Amino acid sequence: MSKDLTRPLGTPPAREPRETVTAVVALGANLGERAETLDEAVAELRRLPLVDEVVASDAIESVALTLDGPDETAPRYLNGVALVRTRLAPSVLLGMLHAIEARHGRERRERWGARTLDLDLIAYGDVVSADEALILPHPRAHERDFVLAPWLQVDPDAVLPGRGRVADLLAALRGSAG
Repeated sequence: MSKDLTRPLGTPPAREPRETVTAVVALGANLGERAETLDEAVAELRRLPLVDEVVASDAIESVALTLDGPDETAPRYLNGVALVRTRLAPSVLLGMLHAIEARHGRERRERWGARTLDLDLIAYGDVVSADEALILPHPRAHERDFVLAPWLQVDPDAVLPGRGRVADLLAALRGSAG
């Protein structure tokens, strides 16, 4: 029974539309047809409900990272970043990213293992979350050239919440690596 007696039964209550937010999604693949897989993943992001726009960086190649550090013998990754203008809640978006990974053969058996597709939610607007199921911003994004460089390509003014300007983070990372 409707608690609002002015509304017919079965009519959902009016809701304010969710504000559009820019989410930052990192894409990576080191197995199979990497470039094709990343292109397909970006196309799938564009088809998600409540997504208004997707801007994708060029792909860059990087060495595979393992729990023991960089592994020059492992298949190399292609990485990119997509800016996703969406009205999806961050947890819903994350679930959809996992579904896209699964459609591309991603299996979550080992942490930091080789993969056909990896989609990480790096940031969702200015949202900060320490929830175990959804940590935002991504806790290691500021340490990853392969995230920061493509992100900077599609948003030269990018800021990683709680860490600062992406350009400064990338410069510091490259300065410490040199």
